[in-house]
Amino acid sequence: MKSNTRGVLGSWVALVVAGSLLAGCSAQGADGGSSRRTGSPTHTATPEAAAPPSSGSSASPAFRPDADLVPRTSKDGQDLVDSVVFAPGDWGRGFVAQDPAESTPGTWAVLDDNCRWERPKLPRGVLASLSRYSRLPAGGGKGAVKVTASATALSSVLGADEQLSTTLEEVLRCPEQQPRADERITGLNSLGTPFGAREQDYADDSVLEAGQYVGKGGDAQPYLWMVARLGTVVVAVSVTGGKGHTQEELQGLGSTALGQMLVRVRQRLKGK
Repeated sequence: MKSNTRGVLGSWVALVVAGSLLAGCSAQGADGGSSRRTGSPTHTATPEAAAPPSSGSSASPAFRPDADLVPRTSKDGQDLVDSVVFAPGDWGRGFVAQDPAESTPGTWAVLDDNCRWERPKLPRGVLASLSRYSRLPAGGGKGAVKVTASATALSSVLGADEQLSTTLEEVLRCPEQQPRADERITGLNSLGTPFGAREQDYADDSVLEAGQYVGKGGDAQPYLWMVARLGTVVVAVSVTGGKGHTQEELQGLGSTALGQMLVRVRQRLKGK
């Protein structure tokens, strides 16, 4: 079967931008108009399709937070990620918590040397990290949808930027990954879009990934993952769709969630 990864990634970039704008409008209307992650197709993105990580590539950041509101301690970081990461009800009607419902406190997701995801203790420079796992049960002739929302607060912009660079590089090292013992992500492809590239104005840097998810004894399902950075905060969503769910439906679900979490970050870090 011919891979359509480049088309998926390109269309998702546009959807993410639209989702971010819609989320921003919704948030502004809700407050009276005031201004105010991971579980995780066959070739890597071509150089002309994939933009390099930001790392100084943009003249100015996508968002300038109030320095007094940027998390400096583990408690501040934990408060932020708790408020930003989507819970089941945030995804929409019918979504419920998976088991487990969220990641172990004091840990973060890391891809090891054997391309397996694990959750070691937070290293120095990472203030807090949280992932919440939700699902839309199968029904109405359609399979289940699994989603993950995560956020990580780091102590420096450099550390957050390095996390995005690492994410982009990991697909080259591990095009096939193992989120859990009985799960595989295969044929991964990635695309980096720094601020200012392709009309990307919603984050300082972002990385998109697409591939196929295969669970125990199951068929391959579409898998999408996006990571975005605003200053020292990194947010991410993943979407795995079951039978009967269209690519557009899954893309819209993921991009809207990502956009709304980015808006939450802005709301938390923007002064009066």
